[in-house]
Amino acid sequence: MQEKILIVDFGSQYTQLIARSVRECKVYAEIVPCTRQLEIDDTVKGIILSGSPFSVNDPQSPHPPVSEWAKQRPLLGICYGAQLVAQLWGGQVAASQHREYGRAELQLTAPDPLWQGISLHSQVWMSHADTILELPHGFDIIAQTRQIPIAAYRMVNHAHPLYGLQFHPEVVHSTEGKQILHNFLFNICHCQGLWTPESFIEETISHIQQQVGNDEVIMALSGGVDSTVAAVLIHQAIGKRLHGIFVNHGLLRLNEFQQVMQAYRDMGLDVKGVDASSVFLSALQGVIDPEEKRKRIGKTFIDVFQQEARAYPQAHFLGQGTIYPDVIESISVNGPSVTIKSHHNVGGLPEKMHLQLVEPLRMLFKDEVRRVGEALGVHPDILHRHPFPGPGLAIRIIGEITPEKLRLLQQADDIFIRLLREQQLYDQVWQAGAILLPIQTVGVMGDERTYEYVVALRAVTSRDGMTADWARLPDDFLAEVSNTIINKVKGINRVVYDISSKPPATIEWE
Repeated sequence: MQEKILIVDFGSQYTQLIARSVRECKVYAEIVPCTRQLEIDDTVKGIILSGSPFSVNDPQSPHPPVSEWAKQRPLLGICYGAQLVAQLWGGQVAASQHREYGRAELQLTAPDPLWQGISLHSQVWMSHADTILELPHGFDIIAQTRQIPIAAYRMVNHAHPLYGLQFHPEVVHSTEGKQILHNFLFNICHCQGLWTPESFIEETISHIQQQVGNDEVIMALSGGVDSTVAAVLIHQAIGKRLHGIFVNHGLLRLNEFQQVMQAYRDMGLDVKGVDASSVFLSALQGVIDPEEKRKRIGKTFIDVFQQEARAYPQAHFLGQGTIYPDVIESISVNGPSVTIKSHHNVGGLPEKMHLQLVEPLRMLFKDEVRRVGEALGVHPDILHRHPFPGPGLAIRIIGEITPEKLRLLQQADDIFIRLLREQQLYDQVWQAGAILLPIQTVGVMGDERTYEYVVALRAVTSRDGMTADWARLPDDFLAEVSNTIINKVKGINRVVYDISSKPPATIEWE
């Protein structure tokens, strides 16, 4: 039976990092909003309480039944979680006169299994305004910093061990933080660390077979990592009863439709390619607003997919490449998040077509999807592709979409991506692409004055796309890309490079 750690999310920006750190120890971790009832079954080995933007003294702050959870499993509170435990057990938490933010030196004051392999003086990352002034009876201080006397505590004379950390072990600035979490998992919760790509594949295939039975599954494929790995998993579970549909909306990269279809054939997947370019371009004619573009593409996609799905009347399941960040964002602690931009997926299909969902990757982060894909033998060209937006180049052409603008962007983008690959830079960035701007500028070519479009290059580094930094590509490389685009793509006479990070900017421009 799969062991797991439950991470109770109180709204911290670092909650996903806790889950990632636990999973990197080969222990499955699941994030649960603090507003949801916890199901503590035999698979649960321990509970971690995240940080929070709230103060425990705020009347609106979340106060779930932590004391009941602590009676059942070992518990680790981080920042807000540590303050909440201290307060619930009768300690004193108040706004500190010495707000601690940033790097601090942790000084261990008592030996403990949590500190196995940890230096007596270790760098940690603090981010809190409140502080624990007084611990409850029966709790012991096990670490401090120069600023605060209670940086970590324990209570072992309890049904299960209770620990609290005022710092964030999950962030990279806590240099030995991963080891501290490892110690909690293995020394305190007695996990075995059996969660691997291979174990995930075996368990997921079994689950799909039980869910689908003798039925059939249809699935919209995009050529991306998520949908492809999901399709291979489903294919291994039910074989030829999976039917893939790859819709070409005409907004793909240069020659991408043909290349992806060939890759699917090489992997033995049953995928039907549908060229609906003219239908999508017609639906987008005259549209400028980015949200309207996404909505029209989404609606048109559903219409085309429904039409093609009629060829498979025995399919009562819809396969999707949903991954964990999508799930987490949909169960926000504070209710639905503000819509930054609509995500292009097939969300409307299950309801319209009365289909049940098969989502084998819904509990994986992107890097975990790639590791599973490697274990499955997925085609490397697809497995290591950069993420590409569902609406394709429609949201990389700012303003109205025309066949001429598509041609310009496809050619410029192809040059950028090809040169990234040729100079071994492609795998060093998370995502890259070109954006066609809705302005024309004056240029000079030979003795001629030109008035042509501007292209912006975008390349970012990231782990999962939730946050991203602009990629520091070499100057000489950017100069070569710019020179090649301007010389070879008639209609573009200026190239710029986007040096914005996410946040505050998004990766895509629309």
